Amino acid sequence: MQRCTLYENIPLCIFAYKILPSLCVCQNIRKITGDTGPRYRLILSDGQHSLSSFLLATQLNHLPEDNLLVPNCVCKVKRTITNSLSDGRIVVIVLDMEILQSAEETGGKIGNPTLYTVDSMDLLKCSCMKLKQFKQGSCSEGVTTCFVDTYIVSADSLLSVYSMCISRWTIRARVTNKSSIRTWSNSKGEGKLFSFETVDESGEIKITAFNKEVDRFFSLVEQGKVYYISKATLKVANKQYTTLKNDYEMTLHAHSSIVPCDDSQGVPTLHCDFVPIAELENRDSDTIIDVIGVCTTADDVSRITTKTSREVSKRALNLIDNSGKVVAVTLWGEEAEKFDGSGQPVVAVKGARLSDFGGRSLSALFSSTVMVNPDIPEAFRLRAWYDREGYALDSQSLTETRSAGSGANMNWKTLSDIKSEQMGHGEKAEYFTCLATVVYFRKDNCLYQACPSADCNKKVTDQQNGLYRCEKCNREFPNFKYRLILNANLADFGDNQWVTCFQETAEVLLGHSAETLGQLRDTDEAAFDEVFQKANFTTHIFKNRAKLETYNDECRVKVTVMEVQPVDHREYSRRLLSNIRKLAR
Repeated sequence: MQRCTLYENIPLCIFAYKILPSLCVCQNIRKITGDTGPRYRLILSDGQHSLSSFLLATQLNHLPEDNLLVPNCVCKVKRTITNSLSDGRIVVIVLDMEILQSAEETGGKIGNPTLYTVDSMDLLKCSCMKLKQFKQGSCSEGVTTCFVDTYIVSADSLLSVYSMCISRWTIRARVTNKSSIRTWSNSKGEGKLFSFETVDESGEIKITAFNKEVDRFFSLVEQGKVYYISKATLKVANKQYTTLKNDYEMTLHAHSSIVPCDDSQGVPTLHCDFVPIAELENRDSDTIIDVIGVCTTADDVSRITTKTSREVSKRALNLIDNSGKVVAVTLWGEEAEKFDGSGQPVVAVKGARLSDFGGRSLSALFSSTVMVNPDIPEAFRLRAWYDREGYALDSQSLTETRSAGSGANMNWKTLSDIKSEQMGHGEKAEYFTCLATVVYFRKDNCLYQACPSADCNKKVTDQQNGLYRCEKCNREFPNFKYRLILNANLADFGDNQWVTCFQETAEVLLGHSAETLGQLRDTDEAAFDEVFQKANFTTHIFKNRAKLETYNDECRVKVTVMEVQPVDHREYSRRLLSNIRKLAR
């Protein structure tokens, strides 16, 4: 598949709407003197026809003045803009062109082109003309449209005009987003589909494949790669299922073609209209926007159950940009599971939904595109800003900063603050985050034999006959499962605090599952002790819950560890530097 070139019977009226990178012969050139300086009017030929509506941009005046652009030379027109005059005539201004062959190399005149003129209505009128009325030749397909050759056009709404008069067109575009295969079943039958979004230098368009075309194209289409796509059906876009700013979308059918393109030069990687985070406060809820920022923190993945009883993964990120504002963005499904927030990457989300939940927050949709450290100028500028000054900025969040996994407030405290501020003494539990070192474990009685039922963790009683009884379930079982309740003493530079770690956090802290620890305790006590020795004097970030509880008529604050995370020393140092600057002010 080739771009438009000479001797392919290219009607020059296509220049009146969208110039294509194509070869032309400069048939004639005339200098025009005006108040703003000299201009050059061109007559270009495609080998069969010529058009006199071209005007050279002033930045290209050096081409004729240096005798590079002369009659009978072959040139490649790369970029144009089109203007309509008051009398209806079209003027095509050439913004970029390349001289490929001089007049001496071509040996003189090429072909016998005939001159014709075109106005802005020709493209619409020609769809009603017989082929022989518009150009010489025949069409084996018997169509009444004016062109039968393959032309490369752009993936924007101009396709609606081209589709009226070009029987076979091709776009060269990069795939920016690809959905998974989805199925449907209704009264009309059942089937499957997938869609992908493409971008070129002019815009974006969504393309959908159904049933047999899913089998043909799903494995071929890869996100990030460039393809030639042709013979698809163009229709008005269903805005319910797309966030792209295009009035049209495409559907693949039996005659459609997708061919990988090795020439990706000039094809952008994405097309985003980023909204500064500070401006989100002024946007309407449920608006679909593009956002980019540095990921300062990322919660662990959690699982939630939807209203349709389907389990789905979610992860919340905090993004900051150079407006100094922070917003929470929620990722779902596979995007949430595979996201890696280490190193505080730049994250761009295209097509996120703005919500009023928790102040102002964003949520990725199934049609959203999430890009980590994208190769775009905006990402480079953000990276430089954050590393230079943004990390120490006294930022303000538009979202209530609550951990998706535990509901714990990201409220940094030292261990001495817990006592001095009497945290947990109120009616409601209080949440805080601290950086602390484990100095002691109470490993005695940290394991117990629990009911093996999936929804029951109650302690069982050994019946001494090979069976274990659960009073809650009122049943006897031939087996049990080990559960952890671990008490640990944490210390930082100013104080210490006893905390309780239940199954999940205890397993993270010790680096082993409860089942493994139970087997070690029963078979190899030395190895069991070594697990605790290795975990002792390790430093972590703890997210905790403090609540006043009554036990044996005695009130005391119980601190429960909700999450254990490794220390990101780079981020922790930045937070300390930020605190120093605040105190200095």
